Amino acid sequence: MRLRWRRAEKPREQPVPDPGEPGHSLRAPSRLHAFNRYEIKYLVPQSAAPALRDAFAAHLDRDAHAGERGYPVWSVYYDTRQLRFYWEKIEGLKFRRKIRVRHYGDGKTIADDTPVYVEIKQRVNRVTQKRRVRLPYRQARELCDGRRMVEHSPREAAFLQELLGLISGLDLRPVAMTGYQREAFVGRGADLGLRVTLDHRVRGRDRDLELGAEAENRLIVPAGLAVLEVKANDRVPYWMTDLTARHGLGVIRMSKYCQAVEAFGRAPRSVFHVPLSDPASPDRSAPVEV
Repeated sequence: MRLRWRRAEKPREQPVPDPGEPGHSLRAPSRLHAFNRYEIKYLVPQSAAPALRDAFAAHLDRDAHAGERGYPVWSVYYDTRQLRFYWEKIEGLKFRRKIRVRHYGDGKTIADDTPVYVEIKQRVNRVTQKRRVRLPYRQARELCDGRRMVEHSPREAAFLQELLGLISGLDLRPVAMTGYQREAFVGRGADLGLRVTLDHRVRGRDRDLELGAEAENRLIVPAGLAVLEVKANDRVPYWMTDLTARHGLGVIRMSKYCQAVEAFGRAPRSVFHVPLSDPASPDRSAPVEV
């Protein structure tokens, strides 16, 4: 069965590869990027990952900037004291959003001038929209934590004003951090625009929420599971839905941010929570290697 969705009413930009990877050069003169897409998530046993990679090879190429082992992704999520963005996701609101600061690469090497991305990720019905701007980490902290406007181009002005308005108006503050090792694949030929990722060793923390801080991270998804995300412009191709069905994978509503909030007791565990009782996973009280 082929899954189809209606096209969004407004034209959409093509999604771009995660531009934090080494060697990537931004295509636009501005640091601002925006795109819309459909996203579907699955939980995958690590034992199934090799077979999935083999199947991907017939339709997808490895992201040229990711290498054979992928790349680390670290994100700091902002929310209100009452966890408004968390509850919007749990309650399944048709319009919901997240604000985060994201770094692609080794978290131990981040410095004031390291490029990071300040993002607004929002869901409008079934479409995921992401807008982000690249800033040096020092300016990202000045914007998000200091709540002060930073140097910007005219093209970036409206987005940064919106960000600053949300951060100040909703009194947002860092709530949780997530990190994982990501393998990324991109479509070719008929599947151009398709992006598939496998995220391993999904972990996080609820304190010391500065990128690069010497802090302890703990697993928030069992070590025996990876998170598969399928990101498409218009539809998920038949071969992908057939592949997930053959492996017995069901669509899940898991959010890594919500998983971190619940794993560290910031909110009661919801029906979407992935328990850490997997026998392949160490006890959540034990730190994991960053």
